[in-house]
Amino acid sequence: MSAVPKSEILHLADLVAYQDQELSEHTAPFDALVHVLEGEAEIKISGKPFHLNSGDAIIMPADEPHALKATARFKMLLTMIRK
Repeated sequence: MSAVPKSEILHLADLVAYQDQELSEHTAPFDALVHVLEGEAEIKISGKPFHLNSGDAIIMPADEPHALKATARFKMLLTMIRK
């Protein structure tokens, strides 16, 4: 990926390539915001499944087990939230 321009409007989905996407269950020390830019995914948080589509977002709480699997071609933005 080339350098991301500054002081310009960004179209985030255009900056991210499609990839086979599956993250096995794990935990993280911070909350994490998942924003689905394109496609569909299933995210499990503490065993509970959530189906997300383009434009949807969810916060995966710190220290709770979570996993992610693309159910269609998929692009996402993941933001770690430090408290």
